Amino acid sequence: MAATRAVTKGPGRKGALRTFWPQYLAISPFYVLFAVFMLGPVLFSLYLAFQKWNGLGPMQFVGLQNFRFLVKDSLFWQSLSNTFAIWFLSTVPMLMLAMVLAAMLNSAVRLGGFYRIAYFIPNVTSLVAVAIFFGSVFANQVGLINDVLRWLHIAPVGWLTGSFTIKLVIASLITWQWTGYNAIIYLAGMQAIDSELYEAARIDGAGPVQCFRRITIPQLRPIILFTVIMSAIGSMQTFTEPQVLFGSTDATNPDTGGPGHAGLTTVLYLYREAFDFNQYGYGAAIAWALFLVILLFTAINWRVVARRRTP
Repeated sequence: MAATRAVTKGPGRKGALRTFWPQYLAISPFYVLFAVFMLGPVLFSLYLAFQKWNGLGPMQFVGLQNFRFLVKDSLFWQSLSNTFAIWFLSTVPMLMLAMVLAAMLNSAVRLGGFYRIAYFIPNVTSLVAVAIFFGSVFANQVGLINDVLRWLHIAPVGWLTGSFTIKLVIASLITWQWTGYNAIIYLAGMQAIDSELYEAARIDGAGPVQCFRRITIPQLRPIILFTVIMSAIGSMQTFTEPQVLFGSTDATNPDTGGPGHAGLTTVLYLYREAFDFNQYGYGAAIAWALFLVILLFTAINWRVVARRRTP
């Protein structure tokens, strides 16, 4: 009996380390790289948020001074407002279009595999190239959109100079890139719904619209929550789009987000303060403030959807 207990008890922590050291050694590169290139910089940025540093000279501890200045910084609040506006202008049409495309793909459509690949291609296309293309399409003077408007005898629009139109162009770019990605996610959720639910609804006389509203949407609610949260996190980190469109148009004041700072997102403002003006401590403070905003925004979305799910 004692021998049996000794066998079933198994090795302790030291014994397990000695026994499974090849397995631990095999997975150690991931944790080493994670600690060096992800966890280390994150902890250093937190330390840097309480310092004043230009990247070359010695650091100067300033305590909460960076965060106090952040609260009073009107440009930071404008960048946060721009970010929320771009998120709203992109997320709402993006998820609605994704739902429609997923419903179409879920029906008996020929060449469904081809359409799935076609919808996913924008997600893997170079974002810099796409931003340059959209900048050409929406150009004020020679852009394709304004050429179409002139052909329709409509006055051209200053897409890259107006406060609202700048946000609309950035939101359109984000919508184009991520609609197909979310459509594939919705399609996977729709295909997991039990077909007996639709059959029972049709027997009761429900039409396609009623089935979609009463069955598809409620069954997809957890997936919708996931896409809303991921879209919020992605939109709050918008950087490449406005940086490519307006990044270096002014050599003396780069990365301003276009006329009137209309396209200045929070991450672009972070980049501007840290790498253009060498205010690395303040840039780190902006990064942690953005992290808290994303965390709060995600929690609010989670709570809203969770309450709706409660019977």
